Amino acid sequence: MKVLVSDNLSELGVQIFKNAPGLEVDVKVGLSPDELKAIINEYDGLAIRGATKVTADVIEAATNLKVVGRAGTGLDNVDIKAASKRGIVVMNTPGGNTVTTAEHTLSMMMALVRNIPQACASMKEGKWDKKKFSGTEILNKTLGIVGLGKIGSVVADRAMGLGMSVIAYDPFLSEDQAKQMGIKLGTVDDVFAESDIITLHVPLTSDTRGIINAKNIARMKKGVRIVNCSRGPVVNEEDLADAIESGHVAGAALDVFNTEPPGLTRLVSSEKVICTPHLGASTREAQDNVAVAVAAQIRDFLLTGTIRNAVNAPAVSGEALETLKPYLELAQRMGLFLGNMIQTGIKSVEAQYSGDVGTMDVKPITTTFLTGLLTPIMMDDVNLVNAPMVAEDRGIKVSETKVSKSEHFTSVVRFKVVTENREHDVEGTLFGRSTPRMVRYGLFRGEFDLCGELILLHAYDKPKVIGQVGLTLGEKGINISHFQFAREEAGGQALLFLNTDTKADESALEALRQLPNVIGVRTLTI
Repeated sequence: MKVLVSDNLSELGVQIFKNAPGLEVDVKVGLSPDELKAIINEYDGLAIRGATKVTADVIEAATNLKVVGRAGTGLDNVDIKAASKRGIVVMNTPGGNTVTTAEHTLSMMMALVRNIPQACASMKEGKWDKKKFSGTEILNKTLGIVGLGKIGSVVADRAMGLGMSVIAYDPFLSEDQAKQMGIKLGTVDDVFAESDIITLHVPLTSDTRGIINAKNIARMKKGVRIVNCSRGPVVNEEDLADAIESGHVAGAALDVFNTEPPGLTRLVSSEKVICTPHLGASTREAQDNVAVAVAAQIRDFLLTGTIRNAVNAPAVSGEALETLKPYLELAQRMGLFLGNMIQTGIKSVEAQYSGDVGTMDVKPITTTFLTGLLTPIMMDDVNLVNAPMVAEDRGIKVSETKVSKSEHFTSVVRFKVVTENREHDVEGTLFGRSTPRMVRYGLFRGEFDLCGELILLHAYDKPKVIGQVGLTLGEKGINISHFQFAREEAGGQALLFLNTDTKADESALEALRQLPNVIGVRTLTI
C-alpha cells in the first residue's frame, strides 16, 4: 500500500512510513489541485497539514484512497462529508499541539497588553517612546475563555498561575468540573460581559462562526482585548475592525484569519492589532508530535484496521479492537444475512446488547452491522465510515440499548430490523468467546454458522424432509459441511440451514424446490 505526504511533515513522521513493512511512501510537497487529482488514485493513504485542500473533486479522483490524516487539529481543508460518502476515514491529531498553541495564546496576550511588537518596531526605527507604549498588568484581571477543551484548559491553568481570574463558557463542562479547576463557569454572555481579555478556543461550527460580531462586542467591557488562536472565521473581521477603530475594543491579537494569507486588511494594518502567520502549532516539538501521531495512525489503520482520532468513524484502539473483533465479525455476518433476506425498504434498526458485551463500547458493533445490512442493498460501497450516513440518508432510524443480564448466554447481540411489511429479528453470541454464531432467526433457534456458501430451506416439519434434502444435494455433487435444523413446533414450519463446500447452482435449487413439503429455497454467500 502507498501513502502520499503532500505537505511539509517532520522527518520523524516520514520515517514511520518508511519503516513500516508493507507501506511505500512518496513525499510530494506543493502540488497544485490538478496535480494532486492526477496522482491521488495511486494512494491508499494521504498525510497532510493545512496547505493541501482535500476537496470533493480530489476525493472523487481518489479511487483507492482509504484514509486522510491531518497533522494537527483543524480540518477546514478537508471535505469530510464527501470523504465519508466515499468511505474514507478522516483523522486528525488533537493532542499533539495542545501545549504549543496554549503557550502561543499566552504569548500573544502578554505581547498585546504590553505593546511589545509595537515597541520593538519603534525602537528599530531609532525611537525611544516609553510613554506611548505604556501597558497594562494582567494580575487580578479576568480572562474569559470560550471553549474549555484541551487547549483552553491549559490556557486557563497557566493564566491562573499568573494571578488572573478565569471565567469560561463550554457547553460540555459541568459545574463540578469547573469548580475542581478553579474556574467560574458562565454563559457566553457572562464571559463577554465580565472579561478584561477574551480568548477563543473553539472549533469552527455553525454556532461558533462569527461569534465575535458587532452584537456580542457591544456586550463587552469598553477596553476589552481579544485573542484568537483557534479558527479565523469565528471572528467577524469587519465588525472587530470597527470596534477597534471606535475604541470599544482596546486591541486584538490574531494568529488566524478568515482568509490566509489575509493581505493588508484593516485589522492587519491596525497599530492596535498584533498578528502572527498561523504560528499556534509551529514549534519543533509540536510539529514532531503531530507528524509522529498522524503517521502512526495512518500506518495502523492501513495495516491493522485500528481507528484513532477519526472524525467520521468510531474510534477503536488496537487493544479494544482485539476484544471487539469477534463481536464485529458476528455483527457483520448477521447484517449480511439480513441484508440478503430483506426485499423491501428499511424503516428502523434496533440494536440490543445483553450481558458482558453491554459493558463495552458498542457503537462500532452497531456500525459494523449496518455495514453488513446495507451492503447487499446499496449499489455504492458501504463501509464502517459511511454506513451511518447511508442509513440516515435513507431515513433509517438506528437505536441502541444495553441490558445488564443475558438469559441464555454470557453475551447476546440482538438486531431487529423493521421493514415496510415485517420485522426481522436475529440474535447472536460467541461460542468459546471467539466463535460467532447466530442463535435465533425469528422464531427459529439453533446454532447457525454464517460463513461461506449457505442454503436456506424453509419447509414443513415432516418425515423424510431432511433425508430427501441431503440425497438431492448429494446427487448434484454438493457436500454439506454444517447442518442446522430448527422448528417452531413439531409438525409446523421448520428452517434447514445448510453450509456447503460449493455454491449450489440453479439446477440444484430447483430440485430442492420440487421436493415434497418444501416451502422455499434460497442461497446466500457470506
